[in-house]
Amino acid sequence: MTGRTGGVLPGGLAEAIRGTAEDIADVLRSQGAGGGVSVPRSTWTVGEAAAHLAQANALMADLAAGRERPYGDGTPGSLAEANERALAGFAEREPGPLAEMITAQALAFLDAVEEREETELLTTPLGRMGPAVLGSYLLTHMLGHGYDLARALGRPHMLDAHRVELSMPFMMQAMPGVTDPDAVAGLTASFAVRLRGGSGFGVAIADGRVRVDEEPPKRPDCTILTEPVTFLLLALGRIDPWPAIARGRALGWGRKPWLAPRFPTLFRAP
Repeated sequence: MTGRTGGVLPGGLAEAIRGTAEDIADVLRSQGAGGGVSVPRSTWTVGEAAAHLAQANALMADLAAGRERPYGDGTPGSLAEANERALAGFAEREPGPLAEMITAQALAFLDAVEEREETELLTTPLGRMGPAVLGSYLLTHMLGHGYDLARALGRPHMLDAHRVELSMPFMMQAMPGVTDPDAVAGLTASFAVRLRGGSGFGVAIADGRVRVDEEPPKRPDCTILTEPVTFLLLALGRIDPWPAIARGRALGWGRKPWLAPRFPTLFRAP
């Protein structure tokens, strides 16, 4: 497996996938034997989180090869159940072997995805996606769990503004499907979300539904400006809004600025 860079994935995405997998592997190799360290904000240990990543990367490689793999029904609860079932049937928990699996399956994904057509739609646990969005999905998933592993083991994490920007195609497509129905019930609001130094998008909420637009609205109820890494960590439920706001890493203003800290709670990370 070469993990070659071709023309199906947008510029920089293949390199980010390969680099993130290697960064995660380096974090795991630093642990040596034993994966029993607890992961913050999780019920998993390092060994379990790494095993999940190895399995997920293999799943993504299969999806990129056009092989359908049933895995829950797309809701956060069903995906969590599928994760636990998969972990129960997979015995490896040692960081070293899992590091090799994570990188090997990331390379397998890159090889497989370059055989797809740019307009081809592939079946995933979160709906049909083109190859570029599927690559963004893989990167986002590795960044979230890679952050968890780095934090658990006291190592620098591998998130940066460039990698977060490459995660945005998946984030924007996935947001409507991971809306928390209780959180958006009765809410009508429009948001302009901007990453500091990067892209922006719009979110409109009405009648319990969420619509994501590539361009922010001109007159939103609330504008949110965040540092890119902070945005992804908030979106994935890894940090809480108020500390980020207190440190100036996330700002909100507009007709309804009080909606800014509420925004991340409208979604349930799968």
